[in-house]
Amino acid sequence: MAEGHFCLERVIAFALSAKQPCLRRGRLRDMSEPTLLVADDHPLFRAAVLHVLRERFAQYQTLEAASASTVSSSLQEHPEVELVLLDLTMPGARGFSTLLHVRGEYPEIPVVIISSNDHPRVIRRAQQFGAAGFIPKSSPAEDIGNAIDAVLEGGSWFPPMAAERSEADAELAARLAQLTPQQFRVLLCLADGLLNKQIAHELGLAENTVKVHVTAILKKLECYSRTQAAVLVKSLENDADI
Repeated sequence: MAEGHFCLERVIAFALSAKQPCLRRGRLRDMSEPTLLVADDHPLFRAAVLHVLRERFAQYQTLEAASASTVSSSLQEHPEVELVLLDLTMPGARGFSTLLHVRGEYPEIPVVIISSNDHPRVIRRAQQFGAAGFIPKSSPAEDIGNAIDAVLEGGSWFPPMAAERSEADAELAARLAQLTPQQFRVLLCLADGLLNKQIAHELGLAENTVKVHVTAILKKLECYSRTQAAVLVKSLENDADI
């Protein structure tokens, strides 16, 4: 095996044996510096990825997130984030919902999916829903660095795929793209079965405002009921575990 071409399992072992902890919230540098956000709910895997980033991208600050809500708050608080590495199975996420939310609210920030499920259809859906790249968690550290390099330079990075483009997914992505960020949040609440009053409390909105959003959501998504909209959100998830 060539030097530098090693898998994340070895990086994890190295991170655990290092004298300095790898789960620090980046280096003690000015937070206006360009930043990479690592979003994954597994501490050991986050540590491994952070180690790769700090070795190869020393000019970047790093941040961590362990849930969909933390991703959102981190992006709000840190406009210097230039790329998000995103796992698909974090608390608060529904399949590709976090990817769609980030792409809708922060279209200038590229998102690279990093997942243990590298089924061709999962990769293809990630691409159709706006990801700039897809890194299987089994990838060697060298590939992770190469993928991030490609995306930071304005390109994309995906492993070879056998799955064909899905017109149904393309149509779904186009319909969801019509929603404002606030409407997307309301849609996720609808999918959780919340009533308008509960959504208003959850998002800090007036109940009448929620009603207006729900009406607009159903119209844009061409849905006739809240249940139909909830089923549409369900389709963002995969049959197989992501």
